[in-house]
Amino acid sequence: MPAHSTTWDVIVIGAGPAGATAARVSAAHGLQTLLLERAAIPRYKTCGGGLIGASLAALPPDLPVRTYDTAQHFTFTHNGHKERTLTSKHPTCAMVYRSELDQALTEAAAAAGATVQDTTALTHLDQHDHTVTVKTNRGETLHARAVIGADGSASRVARYVGVRCAQVDLALEAEVPVDARTADRWRGRMLMEWGPLPGSFGWVFPKGDVCTAGVVAARGNPDALRAYKQDFLSRHGLLHARPLHDTGHLTRCRHPDSPLARGRVLVAGDAAALLDHWSREGISYALRSGNLAGHTAVRILTATTETETRTATDHYAQQVHATLGAEMRASATLMNLFTHRPGLIHTAITRLPPAWHRLDAYIAGRTSVAGIMTSPLARAAAAFGTRLSPRDGREVNTRSAEGRDRVKAGTATRE
Repeated sequence: MPAHSTTWDVIVIGAGPAGATAARVSAAHGLQTLLLERAAIPRYKTCGGGLIGASLAALPPDLPVRTYDTAQHFTFTHNGHKERTLTSKHPTCAMVYRSELDQALTEAAAAAGATVQDTTALTHLDQHDHTVTVKTNRGETLHARAVIGADGSASRVARYVGVRCAQVDLALEAEVPVDARTADRWRGRMLMEWGPLPGSFGWVFPKGDVCTAGVVAARGNPDALRAYKQDFLSRHGLLHARPLHDTGHLTRCRHPDSPLARGRVLVAGDAAALLDHWSREGISYALRSGNLAGHTAVRILTATTETETRTATDHYAQQVHATLGAEMRASATLMNLFTHRPGLIHTAITRLPPAWHRLDAYIAGRTSVAGIMTSPLARAAAAFGTRLSPRDGREVNTRSAEGRDRVKAGTATRE
């Protein structure tokens, strides 16, 4: 149903993890909050749906979301070879469907007092003096004292704010129904395969009678990525059934100095291009940045001068830089090494117990990517990667010339 009021304290664009969290936080602080979503809720979202410890810790307590499996065993391969399965000391990674997660988070926002309006898309955004004007596909003109853009990687609000990206990748994913025998083979076990394209990998996440599987690589040659996906699904017995969903989307990682606000308009989650460079994990970034954005909206609404408003948005940027930004800087370093020496990463994880224990601790939420990269082994590997490919500061995810040529030619194959 359309919102009855045209004037709000806060309007949040996008009901994913970032937007729903921001709306819940601002509404819980007594702000008149409107949450807009372009699709009908619940809606499908291309996403692996694996919740690592950092995501679980950022969820509201007792959120009613069904977990379809929890990964206890992690299988790693390098281009389909050198397979090894390792066991987690603290099984944490929970397998969910994004449609159910987002619906639960949206319902939590509504329970906190936010008004939710779906099937409503942003068509225009502007601000003047102390008011932000939002126009929608319903012909509505709405006003707010603060707007939070959480409308995904193709965000209109991001374009308005001026978000710039250092890394853009294409992910292709299928949700495949599986028979009882296949489901039993994958139960409690997820797969990560370091792929044949520079910086690429494939994954299989078990969810009972469905496996979510996909591949990701740098944007630029979708034909080569589609060929890799076909080969990947075939090798893992996931081409026999008609997929429930077969989709793709772009993932984006921000430049370190990319803006997070413009006046009274903030961006969070994928709209802010907050994403792990290496794993492309974004749910934990969305939940945490949404929480920060919601609290920033509260500070904007209590500001009495434009100077205080700028102080609030500057503080938001500082918080993101100090926490999520630090993790992204560490993951960019790891991605640089992985792009050039995926075999080195594979060997470290599968053959050096301290490396696996660090990764396992990260998955469980006991450390961050920055924590992983502070180990002596990781520092030495990062220094080695830097010598292999000196960074010039212009491109966070540096690709080798040889790898780029292979992708362009569509000739990347398993080694």
